[in-house]
Amino acid sequence: MFSNLKTHPADKILALMQLYKDDPRPNKIDLGVGVYKDATGLTPVMRAVKAAEKQLWEQETTKTYVALAGDPGFADAMVDMVLAGAVARENVAAAATPGGTGACRQAFEMVKMANPDARIFVSNPTWPNHLSILKHLNMPVVEYRYFDAESRGVDFEGMLADLQQVKAGDVVLLHGCCHNPTGANLNLTQWQAVVDVLLKTGGVPMIDLAYQGFGDGLDEDAAATRLVASSVPECLIAASCSKNFGIYRERTGILMAVAQDKGLRTLTQGTLNYLNRQNYSFPPDHGARLVTMILNDPKLRTEWATELEEVRLSMLNLRQQMADELQRLSGSDRFGFIAQHRGMFSRLGTTPEMVERLRAEHAIYMVGDSRLNIAGLNSTTVPILAKAIVDTGI
Repeated sequence: MFSNLKTHPADKILALMQLYKDDPRPNKIDLGVGVYKDATGLTPVMRAVKAAEKQLWEQETTKTYVALAGDPGFADAMVDMVLAGAVARENVAAAATPGGTGACRQAFEMVKMANPDARIFVSNPTWPNHLSILKHLNMPVVEYRYFDAESRGVDFEGMLADLQQVKAGDVVLLHGCCHNPTGANLNLTQWQAVVDVLLKTGGVPMIDLAYQGFGDGLDEDAAATRLVASSVPECLIAASCSKNFGIYRERTGILMAVAQDKGLRTLTQGTLNYLNRQNYSFPPDHGARLVTMILNDPKLRTEWATELEEVRLSMLNLRQQMADELQRLSGSDRFGFIAQHRGMFSRLGTTPEMVERLRAEHAIYMVGDSRLNIAGLNSTTVPILAKAIVDTGI
């Protein structure tokens, strides 16, 4: 039986990680893997998480199952953090998932159950695993224009034109903030225009919110999601706690199904429970428990929000330093977009050949589409990267 299995293409980011690991050069720089790193190259455990874990260790009395949808307290805390009353709690069904990836997978499964003919409109580019999961599920994908390689901003006119092709029941996958892989985001005026198109076409938005708090602030980064959720009849929200709580390996996420018709909540909640049961039964609880404790404890929440803001400002400072250094070395402001982008990533908009030269000649590792992880830099490596970019002729 096993001989009938087919070889699957290697994940490009995981392959890049292995290349980096095997590179003996001492001055190598990893800008590929999508995790936050501090100035020492460490992905630290946040102070509030450490404190919550200590409390949990002292107080927890059982490791038994919680519920198919996870702890209701986790759902309440996350719905409040993401939506902040933009939609009544009784209009939101929610289920804990193994990370944001699990939330996306369950969302696509739910769409397939609700409308087998639904097309998924996906930004060009998007997080590669979106496309991989959709291909695995054999769901039809339609790309819409998003990134302008010349300006390194959003091709908003192209995006709106492509979204006009959406039909009722189709799903439009949107990045709530800190677009991965480009770092280029819509402003709220543009988000309102997207809402208007969705209302006109009957498309259902699905928002992937993986980086809340990494862009312009915790509430600012959720503003678009709140606008969409409060404006359309139905939407899906896949939220991750990996980045903003720094609990990557705990695999903590949540899927929310929002409907203006609160009478649908029982149906949607039952469906989310069913999907969890078919996939992994009970979702992981440790990370979700820590998040719940932090969000519900004023002292822990303040500590966490303070550290999250330190992380956000650190990335903004690195962006500005990078843009300034490139301007100094190149005598051009063509790299100013780096300071304007938000989140962990920016896309240089160059060719895979140039990216390969950066790796081969300068030991700088980034994804072939020229996505670089800003959080992989520090004040020492910024000038090194800037000089390599200019010397390579990007």
